[in-house]
Amino acid sequence: MSSPSEDARLTVGPPADHAAGLEAVRVSMGRAVKQMGVVKAARNLLTLNQADGFDCMSCAWPDPKGHRHTAEFCENGAKAVSWEGQRDTVGPAFFAAHPIAELAGQTDHWLEKQGRLTHPMVRRAGGTHYEPISWDDAFALVGEHLRALATPDEAVFYTSGRASNEAAFLYQLLARAYGTNNLPDCSNMCHESTGTALARTIGIGKGSVSLDDLHQADLIVVSGQNPGTNHPRMLTALEIAKRDGAKILAINPLPEAGLLRFDNPQKARGLAGRGTALADTLLPIRSNGDLALWQAIGHLLLEADALDHEFIASSTVGFEAWAEHVRHLDRDAVLAATGLTWAQIEDAAAMLAGAKRIVHCWAMGITQHHNAVATIKEFVNVALAQGMIGKPGAGLCPVRGHSNVQGDRSMGIWEKPPASFLDALRTEFGFEPPRAHGYDAADAVRAFRDRRAKVFVALGGNFVAAMSDTDVVAEGMRGAELTVQISTKLNRSHVEPGRTALILPTLGRTEQDRTGGLVQRVTVEDSMSEVHASRGRATPAGPLLRSEVDIICGLAAATLGDRHGIDWAGFTTDYDRIRDRIGQVVPGCAGYTERISTGGFTMPHPPRDSRTFPTPEGKAVFTVSPIEVLQVPPGRLVLQTLRSHDQFNTTVYGLDDRYRGIKGGRRVVFISAEDLAELGLADGDHVDLISEWIDGRERRADRFRLVEYPTPKGCVAAYYPETNPLVPLDSQAAESGTPTSKSVIVRLSRAGAQAPSKKP
Repeated sequence: MSSPSEDARLTVGPPADHAAGLEAVRVSMGRAVKQMGVVKAARNLLTLNQADGFDCMSCAWPDPKGHRHTAEFCENGAKAVSWEGQRDTVGPAFFAAHPIAELAGQTDHWLEKQGRLTHPMVRRAGGTHYEPISWDDAFALVGEHLRALATPDEAVFYTSGRASNEAAFLYQLLARAYGTNNLPDCSNMCHESTGTALARTIGIGKGSVSLDDLHQADLIVVSGQNPGTNHPRMLTALEIAKRDGAKILAINPLPEAGLLRFDNPQKARGLAGRGTALADTLLPIRSNGDLALWQAIGHLLLEADALDHEFIASSTVGFEAWAEHVRHLDRDAVLAATGLTWAQIEDAAAMLAGAKRIVHCWAMGITQHHNAVATIKEFVNVALAQGMIGKPGAGLCPVRGHSNVQGDRSMGIWEKPPASFLDALRTEFGFEPPRAHGYDAADAVRAFRDRRAKVFVALGGNFVAAMSDTDVVAEGMRGAELTVQISTKLNRSHVEPGRTALILPTLGRTEQDRTGGLVQRVTVEDSMSEVHASRGRATPAGPLLRSEVDIICGLAAATLGDRHGIDWAGFTTDYDRIRDRIGQVVPGCAGYTERISTGGFTMPHPPRDSRTFPTPEGKAVFTVSPIEVLQVPPGRLVLQTLRSHDQFNTTVYGLDDRYRGIKGGRRVVFISAEDLAELGLADGDHVDLISEWIDGRERRADRFRLVEYPTPKGCVAAYYPETNPLVPLDSQAAESGTPTSKSVIVRLSRAGAQAPSKKP
């Protein structure tokens, strides 16, 4: 809840009409020097995203092949490096001075701002503080708890998207050698809907384009994505495409700065404020209206016969059923769902009908709805109908929000592993992996809530703050027998500990890894399936820090001993040994070590590479989905949660969002003038947000300032993780289970007013 002092600091101005520019340079350099100092800032930033440097720990946007700019990073990449490279540290003295209960009362921004974790720490059962523990004792404690469980399925091994391929591969090997597929990860919260939809329709759950395809496209569709804040280096690709004549169709409830104009700070024109206009058309769609929109576009393309009949006949199944469905479109339902006019939809369809090379991009504005999987299948339907998969300048481009979330999945971090992957593990390591599917993120929360799970191990991330229904997650974690956080910074998950809790501090990606006495490198996979090496150069924040690989191997040795004959200690001497085993298990990774030594490689993707589709049908699949119109009771609104420009996922770098005109605070709700008038409220009023769900339980987030903003009537927006408590755990996307963080039905109550209880 905000305090009066926070309310006083918050100011609201007009939103920006462009992204980046000179101000981005000023902010980037100012943060870097303040947090790292001049020398370290220069060293880190000049090696960021370079071929012989380290990969950005922010988004998963690909690096250009060939020539790279000296400053091959964006503002938010610089913020991420500065955040990790912060000189302040958090060690035993800090924890002795601050009981856990006191830390739990601080904001997420305050917690992470304290500095880098430097010592292994333990909270003993019944203890009020974290206290130091040796690495050996920490590993032994974990092993003791895991071996004491009645079944391996009482343990959960969570992974964030920051982990390297090497760490991810060993982590899943540890979990499966131990005996469980309980491997939830941050994909469950973001792009799981994408993987589910694409696996069914094109046979592989990854995007089908390269960076060159974006450059060559003559139409780029950006749906439910804010590249200016979430994937800023994408703006350069959009600028290149625009320079060569491409059109951009942006579909988003808010008119984000990064969809309007890009002032490229690497060019004089951008620094002078005369950048590149981006979106040729911006459709201000209502939240959750995309499925209806794309069925309408399919209907109009069918009417115009703007189809690739040869591709449809040779490479797809199910076209006639889809065509019959969209021919009988319910136009009234489309208009109700989208909030658009029919003329706007016709103009958008005409852009697609006139284009020869179309790339469809999307992010969490699409994936976090109940009908998310159906919506993405509709993107695929339209792309298949026009033959826009597997040819230059065209394809599907889900833009991942975390640096190696796609690589984690390739390495086997998945609660529903395919049998072929488990068979390969068995052949390579000589044990029978568990076959039953494990818990995804939401199921893991339910298991801890119901006391069916007892040990939680997190490889990075901030699970408590990132997951929906925060209060339920926190209560579940507090009931665990043991929680283990492998982390670089203090966060909400450390202050909602299990009865026994460990903090295991790890090296950051910017830092030199000398595990085993060698200068080690790791690898990552970006949004476009490119695998490349990453090697940090900075001096570690403390002498006790260990790499993720070293920590995982220590946990495995203490838990499993010599079970299955896996040489965990040997993996820490030379990471090439890990990559050799990856090459034997993961399809497309043969010769892994040699290939990353010569610039990296691209993971196989049959639809992109050969226009073949590894579905059960052997062809790409058209699907039929009914239109859904989100039913919102009178006096209620649809809330979408989103990032500010000064954060990355749950990490809050600062309290400003200059692209939306916000300074000095985060507890704001963006709302239309029409809704303010209809509800009898005014810009600047303070309200409590109350979400409504079929379980009848009231979920509240208190004291938010209303900000009048150009958002569709009936739709509001506010920042997460502050609003994650409003997202019910059981409100999930059909098929994928992704939280519905972009379509939460809420009501507004004047701050301080007693809301009536709602009975089941």
